[in-house]
Amino acid sequence: MNHLRLLIIVFCLALASCGKAPGPDAGWSRVTAEAFAAELAAARAPGARPLMLVDVREPELFAAGHIPGAINLPWPGVKETAATQLPKDHAIVMICHGGPMGDDVAERLVTAGFTDVRNLEGGMRAWRGPLSTGQVAK
Repeated sequence: MNHLRLLIIVFCLALASCGKAPGPDAGWSRVTAEAFAAELAAARAPGARPLMLVDVREPELFAAGHIPGAINLPWPGVKETAATQLPKDHAIVMICHGGPMGDDVAERLVTAGFTDVRNLEGGMRAWRGPLSTGQVAK
């Protein structure tokens, strides 16, 4: 019986760590790592919004490897500051360890009036594309 309880607890924790999927009226969406890698490899369409990649992981993890062009606005402070630090006229893609922190910030940005917000599904755990290392000047 103890093994069953442990299994249920582990399952519930794993489920909770996935974050909640955005609903159809959420105002933001998730993008798979594969689709996002293809998007980054392709030229941006003329007239498309500029793209801003926001990595919310700890500075040490960001420095060890991040998607080229990303800026680092570490968790948890980014929850309170993202809406004032990021430009509303850009397409924003949130990046975290596995997804849930990016979901949270994406929801907050939409609430603050941002209209083009996505979160990298699976975060850096799912990313198989190119990496940059070192700190990016703020």
